Amino acid sequence: MGLSNKLRIAINITILSISIFMWVLLLINPGHIMTIEHCHVSASGPSAKSLKMLLDMNPFSTQLLGWGLMVVAMMLPKLIMPVQYIYARSLKRFRFSFSLLFVLGYLATWAFAGIFMIGLIIGFNLWMPMSFVPAIIIGLIALVWQFSPLKQYFLNQGHDHWNLPAFGWPAVRSVFLFGIMHGVWCIGSGWAIMLFPMLLPKGHNLAMIIVTFIMVSEHMEHPSFPKWSFNLRLRFFKIIIAQTRLKFSSYKLNVLQ
Repeated sequence: MGLSNKLRIAINITILSISIFMWVLLLINPGHIMTIEHCHVSASGPSAKSLKMLLDMNPFSTQLLGWGLMVVAMMLPKLIMPVQYIYARSLKRFRFSFSLLFVLGYLATWAFAGIFMIGLIIGFNLWMPMSFVPAIIIGLIALVWQFSPLKQYFLNQGHDHWNLPAFGWPAVRSVFLFGIMHGVWCIGSGWAIMLFPMLLPKGHNLAMIIVTFIMVSEHMEHPSFPKWSFNLRLRFFKIIIAQTRLKFSSYKLNVLQ
Protein backbone atom coordinates (compact mmCIF):
# COMPACT_ATOMS: atom_id res chain seq x y z
CA MET A 1 0.00 0.00 0.00
CA GLY A 2 1.57 3.27 -1.12
CA LEU A 3 1.00 6.82 -0.02
CA SER A 4 -0.30 9.61 -2.21
CA ASN A 5 1.99 12.55 -2.77
CA LYS A 6 -0.56 14.78 -1.02
CA LEU A 7 -0.44 12.66 2.13
CA ARG A 8 3.36 12.58 2.11
CA ILE A 9 3.44 16.37 1.90
CA ALA A 10 0.90 16.63 4.74
CA ILE A 11 3.07 14.39 6.95
CA ASN A 12 6.18 16.41 6.11
CA ILE A 13 4.49 19.74 6.85
CA THR A 14 2.98 18.52 10.13
CA ILE A 15 6.25 17.11 11.48
CA LEU A 16 8.37 20.07 10.35
CA SER A 17 5.84 22.55 11.77
CA ILE A 18 6.00 20.90 15.19
CA SER A 19 9.80 20.87 15.01
CA ILE A 20 9.91 24.58 14.08
CA PHE A 21 7.54 25.44 16.93
CA MET A 22 9.82 23.62 19.37
CA TRP A 23 12.82 25.47 17.94
CA VAL A 24 11.06 28.76 18.64
CA LEU A 25 10.52 27.68 22.26
CA LEU A 26 14.17 26.69 22.57
CA LEU A 27 15.37 30.01 21.21
CA ILE A 28 13.01 31.95 23.49
CA ASN A 29 14.21 29.71 26.35
CA PRO A 30 11.32 30.31 28.79
CA GLY A 31 12.38 29.87 32.40
CA HIS A 32 15.99 29.32 31.31
CA ILE A 33 15.25 25.64 30.69
CA MET A 34 18.11 25.40 28.17
CA THR A 35 20.81 27.07 30.26
CA ILE A 36 22.57 26.16 33.49
CA GLU A 37 22.70 28.87 36.15
CA HIS A 38 25.97 28.51 38.00
CA CYS A 39 26.56 28.65 41.71
CA HIS A 40 29.79 29.36 43.54
CA VAL A 41 32.15 26.39 43.76
CA SER A 42 34.48 26.48 46.72
CA ALA A 43 38.23 26.67 46.25
CA SER A 44 38.53 23.09 47.48
CA GLY A 45 36.52 21.94 44.49
CA PRO A 46 33.00 20.58 44.01
CA SER A 47 31.14 19.73 47.19
CA ALA A 48 27.78 18.43 48.34
CA LYS A 49 26.79 21.98 49.23
CA SER A 50 27.73 23.23 45.76
CA LEU A 51 25.74 20.39 44.18
CA LYS A 52 22.69 21.25 46.29
CA MET A 53 22.94 24.91 45.30
CA LEU A 54 23.32 23.96 41.63
CA LEU A 55 20.24 21.71 41.77
CA ASP A 56 18.25 24.38 43.61
CA MET A 57 19.08 26.85 40.85
CA ASN A 58 18.59 24.26 38.08
CA PRO A 59 15.86 21.75 39.10
CA PHE A 60 16.34 18.38 37.46
CA SER A 61 12.74 18.39 36.23
CA THR A 62 13.28 21.71 34.45
CA GLN A 63 16.44 20.42 32.79
CA LEU A 64 14.61 17.26 31.71
CA LEU A 65 11.87 19.41 30.17
CA GLY A 66 14.49 21.39 28.26
CA TRP A 67 16.07 18.13 27.11
CA GLY A 68 12.68 16.90 25.89
CA LEU A 69 12.05 20.08 23.90
CA MET A 70 15.50 19.81 22.36
CA VAL A 71 14.94 16.19 21.36
CA VAL A 72 11.60 17.00 19.71
CA ALA A 73 13.03 20.01 17.88
CA MET A 74 16.17 18.25 16.66
CA MET A 75 15.00 14.66 16.16
CA LEU A 76 11.44 14.97 14.86
CA PRO A 77 12.53 15.60 11.23
CA LYS A 78 14.35 12.25 11.35
CA LEU A 79 11.00 10.52 11.93
CA ILE A 80 9.43 11.63 8.65
CA MET A 81 10.38 8.43 6.80
CA PRO A 82 9.34 6.01 9.60
CA VAL A 83 6.00 7.80 10.01
CA GLN A 84 5.41 7.60 6.27
CA TYR A 85 6.29 3.89 6.48
CA ILE A 86 3.72 3.36 9.26
CA TYR A 87 1.07 5.29 7.33
CA ALA A 88 1.73 3.20 4.21
CA ARG A 89 1.39 -0.10 6.08
CA SER A 90 -1.48 0.63 8.46
CA LEU A 91 -5.22 0.62 8.03
CA LYS A 92 -6.54 4.14 7.49
CA ARG A 93 -8.35 4.27 10.86
CA PHE A 94 -5.14 3.34 12.72
CA ARG A 95 -2.63 5.48 10.86
CA PHE A 96 -2.56 8.49 13.16
CA SER A 97 -2.75 6.54 16.44
CA PHE A 98 -0.01 4.11 15.37
CA SER A 99 2.22 6.97 14.25
CA LEU A 100 1.66 8.77 17.55
CA LEU A 101 2.45 5.58 19.46
CA PHE A 102 5.67 5.17 17.49
CA VAL A 103 6.73 8.76 18.27
CA LEU A 104 5.90 8.29 21.97
CA GLY A 105 8.06 5.16 22.11
CA TYR A 106 10.88 7.02 20.39
CA LEU A 107 10.65 10.02 22.74
CA ALA A 108 10.39 7.76 25.81
CA THR A 109 13.76 6.23 24.89
CA TRP A 110 15.37 9.64 24.53
CA ALA A 111 13.76 10.79 27.81
CA PHE A 112 15.32 7.81 29.60
CA ALA A 113 18.70 8.61 28.05
CA GLY A 114 18.17 12.23 29.07
CA ILE A 115 18.30 11.28 32.76
CA PHE A 116 21.91 10.14 32.33
CA MET A 117 22.78 12.95 29.93
CA ILE A 118 21.53 15.62 32.32
CA GLY A 119 23.45 13.95 35.14
CA LEU A 120 26.63 14.28 33.06
CA ILE A 121 25.83 17.90 32.21
CA ILE A 122 25.27 18.80 35.86
CA GLY A 123 28.42 16.93 36.87
CA PHE A 124 30.54 18.72 34.28
CA ASN A 125 29.09 22.09 35.28
CA LEU A 126 29.83 21.36 38.93
CA TRP A 127 33.37 20.28 38.09
CA MET A 128 34.21 23.09 35.65
CA PRO A 129 31.52 25.82 35.65
CA MET A 130 31.44 28.13 32.62
CA SER A 131 34.33 26.23 31.03
CA PHE A 132 34.67 25.07 27.41
CA VAL A 133 36.82 22.11 28.50
CA PRO A 134 33.92 19.62 29.02
CA ALA A 135 32.50 20.55 25.58
CA ILE A 136 35.93 20.06 24.01
CA ILE A 137 36.30 16.64 25.67
CA ILE A 138 32.89 15.46 24.48
CA GLY A 139 33.48 17.09 21.09
CA LEU A 140 36.65 15.05 20.58
CA ILE A 141 34.83 11.88 21.63
CA ALA A 142 32.00 12.74 19.21
CA LEU A 143 34.53 13.29 16.41
CA VAL A 144 36.10 9.86 16.94
CA TRP A 145 32.67 8.22 17.32
CA GLN A 146 31.47 9.93 14.13
CA PHE A 147 33.80 7.85 11.94
CA SER A 148 33.77 4.62 13.96
CA PRO A 149 32.32 1.22 12.90
CA LEU A 150 29.89 1.33 15.85
CA LYS A 151 28.49 4.63 14.63
CA GLN A 152 27.84 3.13 11.19
CA TYR A 153 26.32 0.02 12.78
CA PHE A 154 23.78 2.11 14.71
CA LEU A 155 23.01 4.17 11.60
CA ASN A 156 22.42 0.96 9.63
CA GLN A 157 20.04 -0.36 12.27
CA GLY A 158 18.10 2.90 12.10
CA HIS A 159 17.14 2.01 8.51
CA ASP A 160 15.53 -1.26 9.61
CA HIS A 161 11.73 -1.10 9.31
CA TRP A 162 9.66 -3.73 11.06
CA ASN A 163 6.86 -5.83 9.66
CA LEU A 164 3.85 -4.40 11.50
CA PRO A 165 0.68 -6.41 12.30
CA ALA A 166 -2.57 -4.77 11.28
CA PHE A 167 -4.82 -5.42 14.27
CA GLY A 168 -5.09 -5.69 18.04
CA TRP A 169 -2.49 -5.83 20.76
CA PRO A 170 0.26 -7.26 18.51
CA ALA A 171 -0.03 -4.18 16.30
CA VAL A 172 0.07 -1.79 19.28
CA ARG A 173 3.04 -3.57 20.83
CA SER A 174 4.98 -3.76 17.56
CA VAL A 175 4.52 -0.08 16.73
CA PHE A 176 5.53 1.03 20.23
CA LEU A 177 8.58 -1.27 20.27
CA PHE A 178 9.47 -0.03 16.81
CA GLY A 179 9.58 3.50 18.23
CA ILE A 180 11.66 2.40 21.22
CA MET A 181 14.21 0.54 19.10
CA HIS A 182 14.41 3.38 16.60
CA GLY A 183 15.22 5.62 19.56
CA VAL A 184 17.89 3.19 20.78
CA TRP A 185 19.63 3.22 17.39
CA CYS A 186 19.44 7.02 17.21
CA ILE A 187 20.91 7.37 20.70
CA GLY A 188 23.66 4.89 19.85
CA SER A 189 24.65 6.83 16.75
CA GLY A 190 24.28 10.37 18.10
CA TRP A 191 24.68 10.43 21.89
CA ALA A 192 28.00 12.28 21.90
CA ILE A 193 27.21 14.86 19.23
CA MET A 194 23.83 15.45 20.93
CA LEU A 195 25.54 16.08 24.26
CA PHE A 196 28.11 18.50 22.84
CA PRO A 197 25.87 21.61 22.44
CA MET A 198 24.49 21.21 25.97
CA LEU A 199 27.97 21.58 27.46
CA LEU A 200 28.83 24.81 25.69
CA PRO A 201 28.70 27.81 28.06
CA LYS A 202 28.01 30.02 25.01
CA GLY A 203 26.75 29.45 21.49
CA HIS A 204 24.74 26.32 22.23
CA ASN A 205 21.80 27.43 20.03
CA LEU A 206 23.99 27.70 16.94
CA ALA A 207 25.67 24.41 17.84
CA MET A 208 22.26 22.69 18.15
CA ILE A 209 21.26 23.91 14.68
CA ILE A 210 24.51 22.60 13.17
CA VAL A 211 24.18 19.27 14.98
CA THR A 212 20.59 18.94 13.76
CA PHE A 213 21.70 19.34 10.13
CA ILE A 214 24.48 16.78 10.67
CA MET A 215 22.17 14.20 12.26
CA VAL A 216 19.42 14.62 9.66
CA SER A 217 22.01 14.42 6.88
CA GLU A 218 23.64 11.23 8.14
CA HIS A 219 20.24 9.61 8.57
CA MET A 220 19.59 10.20 4.84
CA GLU A 221 22.68 8.24 3.81
CA HIS A 222 22.38 4.65 2.58
CA PRO A 223 23.53 1.84 4.93
CA SER A 224 27.12 0.74 4.47
CA PHE A 225 29.54 -1.80 5.94
CA PRO A 226 30.61 -0.77 9.48
CA LYS A 227 34.28 0.23 9.41
CA TRP A 228 36.52 3.15 10.26
CA SER A 229 35.75 5.63 7.53
CA PHE A 230 36.17 9.37 7.06
CA ASN A 231 32.62 9.84 5.77
CA LEU A 232 31.20 13.32 6.36
CA ARG A 233 27.69 12.14 5.37
CA LEU A 234 26.72 15.40 3.70
CA ARG A 235 23.77 14.12 1.65
CA PHE A 236 21.32 16.63 3.18
CA PHE A 237 23.66 19.54 2.47
CA LYS A 238 24.17 18.32 -1.11
CA ILE A 239 20.39 18.15 -1.62
CA ILE A 240 19.98 21.70 -0.29
CA ILE A 241 22.76 22.98 -2.58
CA ALA A 242 21.34 21.14 -5.60
CA GLN A 243 17.82 22.43 -4.96
CA THR A 244 19.14 25.98 -4.45
CA ARG A 245 21.03 25.84 -7.73
CA LEU A 246 17.96 24.46 -9.49
CA LYS A 247 15.74 27.24 -8.12
CA PHE A 248 18.33 29.88 -8.98
CA SER A 249 18.71 28.55 -12.54
CA SER A 250 14.93 28.51 -12.95
CA TYR A 251 14.73 32.09 -11.66
CA LYS A 252 17.45 33.25 -14.07
CA LEU A 253 15.67 31.53 -16.96
CA ASN A 254 12.38 33.24 -16.08
CA VAL A 255 14.12 36.63 -15.87
CA LEU A 256 15.78 36.17 -19.26
CA GLN A 257 12.48 35.20 -20.83
